[in-house]
Amino acid sequence: MNSTKPKRYWGTQRVARVLQVTPATVAAWIDQGHLKGHKTPTGRRRVESVDLMAFLRAHQMPVPSELVGGRERDVVVVVEDDISYLKALVRTLARDAPEVEVVEARTAMDGLLEIGRLKPNLVVLDYRLPDLNAVQVVERLLDPSRRLTWDVMVVTGGMPMEAEEQLRRVGVRTIVQKAQGMPVVVAARRRCRRGRSHNGDSARGRVARGLSDTAHLDNGGPGHR
Repeated sequence: MNSTKPKRYWGTQRVARVLQVTPATVAAWIDQGHLKGHKTPTGRRRVESVDLMAFLRAHQMPVPSELVGGRERDVVVVVEDDISYLKALVRTLARDAPEVEVVEARTAMDGLLEIGRLKPNLVVLDYRLPDLNAVQVVERLLDPSRRLTWDVMVVTGGMPMEAEEQLRRVGVRTIVQKAQGMPVVVAARRRCRRGRSHNGDSARGRVARGLSDTAHLDNGGPGHR
């Protein structure tokens, strides 16, 4: 097993929960230099694990076990441009699995940057985004041998049949219709997690071989974004 771990970064919401302050306060502390952090190209603030640990110890605050023991939480990147759906989905995922870090992106390019930076366990990807569609995003996630090495769930209000066929050909096994509601998305996320566990969980982001049948409901009419 490779003992080298990628650097892990904490977003302002996650840091705020640990420090028991608001995300705005965390952002201000980073901007003012009180808490070491940086901004991503998309303007999001990130704090490296070691810097957060140093801050906690300097202020005599308890250090979460995931920092002390090196255990990392699962990370889900949600790429969705519909703000109301995005917020509802993030709230739903946070309620269902508060131990999971949920990171938001509103464009495909922002999503790709976050995926590359965070190496998430799961990517929840809207089919139709302002800059790219899901097929184009997944094409950029393929490894040199044209395999999809990430767990990707596509959510959609409707897509052409040929697009669905393309997604399945490159390894996307979970496609969820938005009209089916949030419980279906939550259930699909749980199946993805179980699938990773059955396949060794050591390959973070690798597509689980044992995923259940996708929660897909054909919707003949034009769907939402």
